[in-house]
Amino acid sequence: MQNEHIADARGPEEELPEILMRIVSELHDVAYLIERIEPQLLELGGSKVLESPDSIKVMQGIDLAVQKTRGLAEFIDTITGTIPSDWMVDMTTALSLVKLADMQKALGAGLRHGHSQPLTKAAGDFDFF
Repeated sequence: MQNEHIADARGPEEELPEILMRIVSELHDVAYLIERIEPQLLELGGSKVLESPDSIKVMQGIDLAVQKTRGLAEFIDTITGTIPSDWMVDMTTALSLVKLADMQKALGAGLRHGHSQPLTKAAGDFDFF
């Protein structure tokens, strides 16, 4: 009887592999967004950007951020295949800590490949927060 009460208080549980695949999708989105920065910097700064050692370090940092993000996504994707689907997790607390509403929805909605970032927004679109 007491265990039933504890299970009810925890909230809905979901399969851990499904949750991890949503995280993988979000990481791929992050890598894509970071990758889009580099050409914009080159366009804004022109070819002279590549003459500055500090600018080159920033560009290398952008490349490294993309590689690390994709690497984390692939790592999680790979280990997810070995996790039994009956491993269940209550995400209530973790989701409450995610501040971006769209990301919270993508991670918690049960959509395997939902995206929190609308990648097709027109230039000039922005959200107030």
